[in-house]
Amino acid sequence: MILLYLIGLLMGGGLLALVLGYVDKNLPRWTALSTLVVGLMTLINLWIVHYQHIDFNVPDSWITDYQLDWIPSFGVSFHVAIDGLSLLLLVLTFFLGVLAVLCSWNEIKERVSFYYFNLLWLLAGVAGVFMAMDLFLFYFFWEVMLIPMYFLIGIWGSENKEYAAYKFFIFTQTSGLMMLLSILGLYFIHGNQTGVYTFDYFDLLGTEMSPVVSFWLMMGFIFAFSVKLPVVPLHSWLPDAHTEAPTAGSLILAGLLLKTGAYGFLRFVLPLFPDTAREIGPLAMLLGVIGIIYGAVLAFAQTDLKRLVAYTSVSHMGFVLLGIFAFNELALQGVVMQLVTHAISTGALFIIAGMIKERLHTRDMNQMGGLWTQMPQMGAVAIVFSMASLGLPGLGNFIAEFLILLGAFHVSVVFTVLATLGLIFSAIYALRILQKVFLGQMVQSGVKLFDFSSREILVMAALLITIVWLGLYPQPVINTARPVINNIEKLFPNVNENVKNVK
Repeated sequence: MILLYLIGLLMGGGLLALVLGYVDKNLPRWTALSTLVVGLMTLINLWIVHYQHIDFNVPDSWITDYQLDWIPSFGVSFHVAIDGLSLLLLVLTFFLGVLAVLCSWNEIKERVSFYYFNLLWLLAGVAGVFMAMDLFLFYFFWEVMLIPMYFLIGIWGSENKEYAAYKFFIFTQTSGLMMLLSILGLYFIHGNQTGVYTFDYFDLLGTEMSPVVSFWLMMGFIFAFSVKLPVVPLHSWLPDAHTEAPTAGSLILAGLLLKTGAYGFLRFVLPLFPDTAREIGPLAMLLGVIGIIYGAVLAFAQTDLKRLVAYTSVSHMGFVLLGIFAFNELALQGVVMQLVTHAISTGALFIIAGMIKERLHTRDMNQMGGLWTQMPQMGAVAIVFSMASLGLPGLGNFIAEFLILLGAFHVSVVFTVLATLGLIFSAIYALRILQKVFLGQMVQSGVKLFDFSSREILVMAALLITIVWLGLYPQPVINTARPVINNIEKLFPNVNENVKNVK
């Protein structure tokens, strides 16, 4: 029942933070931090125990599974389970949650208790998405994520926060309703075939459908996951949401909410609709390549620092889409690595952007310049994460993008070559960040700036250690995800037989 406890821990911690805010405005901060640290330690312990005893070459390696009847008359159960992929993303969720609380420590000064309530319930929704094995429950947690993030942007955001919050809500809610229709369609088709009406994921696997029905049901899922990922041209909500959200909101958006879209592709689209997914594979890879180049080019064109980093996410998630629809182990392992490393590197850049805004009260890079002289520690850290973003060897992003490109090369040389151009463009926008923000002459002369505080050093040290560890020793992540990847790869024997022939 550890999974039930984790969700209850987050929701209960959120309610406790809300109540304690009436006693002392500092108590919600400590409550949220304690809640997330306890959850993180629990998951790390679970990962260590699992890593020591599991055979990583055996598929269907579910670590823990818990099921409880919820609405049995409609075939709805509270069914949660995790495998290696879910475990990695849950550890990432609690890790980034701890950093989000630390980032918000001094930034949030109004309605503090309600802020931490929303933050913890947002993380509860994300954790539930990564655990849910009942499609009705999955949709429930998918919607739970929506409301807290809407409040985080709409209440504690920047100048155009209402516009960004509404846009985020409309895009996510509309796409979520499309997914709900597909879930109901799958539910009734399976019920008509077997006489058993259920939303259980394992029961719905292998449901027989005509190619046309399979295509339209799959498109409902794809629409929802493509908006979250996001896939061009369904990405336009992302730059606005990232730009206007508070620092912790941007961190959670980039590090976790985007990952729920990729997780949806891996967990639901490929296993439930393998034949139809194979048919649209080339188109999906093309959209991935377009996203890589388009996101990188638009990132270079930005003058708003947070908006620039937001467009880098569009580019990096293009690699994820390219790797998913390459359908082979190398590319899929690269996708899992990209989910983790992008969360670390881009999350760090958003945190740095938030720190700079807190000091200069602007996100306009034309109002920056020469910050290295007064903030050398921040400049040094920014170099590391800018290099990680462009894929420098020795840092985690290089491993991820190299594996994706290597796997995609066996499927489509043309798409891989075009995707490689994204690495060149990423070098350009990464160097532009450093040149405009930290180098050259200081635009705001006479302004006294301070470097990292002790709390900020703790946050950046955790991210630095993680990105270097993933770059030098990624094997624990690769091994943990291997059973899931092998399971997915077996769904596409024809594609992978061609890959082996190429090798």
